[in-house]
Order: sequence, then C-alpha cells, then structure tokens
Amino acid sequence: MIASALALAFVVYSCKGNLSEAEKLDLSRIPLQTVDDMFFVQSENGRLKMRVESPRMEVYEHDTVAYDLFPKGIRVFGYSEEGMLETTIVSQKARHDKSAGKELWSAFGKVVVKNIMKQETMETDTLYWDQAAKEIWTDCYVKMTSPSGHMQGYGMRSDEMARNAILLKPFDNEFIIDNDSTKVVIDSVNFIGPLLKK
Repeated sequence: MIASALALAFVVYSCKGNLSEAEKLDLSRIPLQTVDDMFFVQSENGRLKMRVESPRMEVYEHDTVAYDLFPKGIRVFGYSEEGMLETTIVSQKARHDKSAGKELWSAFGKVVVKNIMKQETMETDTLYWDQAAKEIWTDCYVKMTSPSGHMQGYGMRSDEMARNAILLKPFDNEFIIDNDSTKVVIDSVNFIGPLLKK
C-alpha cells in the first residue's frame, strides 16, 4: 500500500514538472463551423436569383457579432428575372456580416464584376454589397471596360446586378493603372508617369 502511494506520488510529481500552463483560447478567433466546397442557391418565388460558391466558409458567432469568412475566395452568380445568368462577382477573399439584422457582403483582393448581358467588366480591390438596399459600391480605384472603351476612377456605385455602374471620381487619360507590373503615380489632374529607379 505504501509502495503504491509512493509510486503515484512519483508519477504525479514527474508529470507536474513537465506540464506548463495552457494558453488561453480566444474563442472569437475560432470558427464555430467550417464548410469545405460550400455551395448555396437563393431563389425567389421559384425563380433562381443567386448562386454562391467557395472552397471554404468559416462561420463565426460570439456575443452580438455574427459573420462568415471566405478565406479562399468566393464566386457569386446573379440571375435576371428571366432566369439568365447576368452578373458574376469573383474575389480572392470575402466576408458576410449578419449582425444587427443587416446583411453586408465585403469582397477583397482582385475583385472582378462582370455584367454578361452588357459585356461590361469592373475591376477593383474592395467591393461592398448591401443585400437589403440591393446596391454594390467601392471607394477604391476602379477600372471599367466595355465594348465602347474603358474608364477608370475612384469610387463606384451601382445596383447589385451592375446594370448602371457610375464612377464617382473618374479621370481620363490614355493609361490604365496596373499595380502588378509597373508602379505608376497618378495625380488627379495630371498623369506623372512611372517612377524611375535610382
């Protein structure tokens, strides 16, 4: 009996020396649920309205905050009243906030919006979509191309199907900003041109 108690005391003492205090978990940074190869469809009165696809969705809910993250990107397909594919939105990352009864989508990183029927494409770095107001917008740089040419500027507002996009601060010149290949400095009045390396 004494030998058993000594053996137990030795085991407890040896293990105690190797154990450190566990780090505190921040539950707000841990998803409540994760979904791989997420796919959902939204319909209205039996008519297909929207389809959303993503390689990964993470659901977060704590206190009064609830949102979904799409860390590997998202693809949104919007359909016209006749059931035709009209608009697509593709981005590298996205977030869907569902707090306080509002739904706001945010898309980040090489966001491309295409209105297939009008053959128009918008490219920007950040795009917001308010489902209740049925509006998309950004305050970032936007490049728009269509069969009639191209436009660029800062800030854009449109309906959610990108049928009537309006540039808020357009500027006109012969150059398109391409952040991937050359660094270009743009003055809102004059085009300065690429910076020369020293």
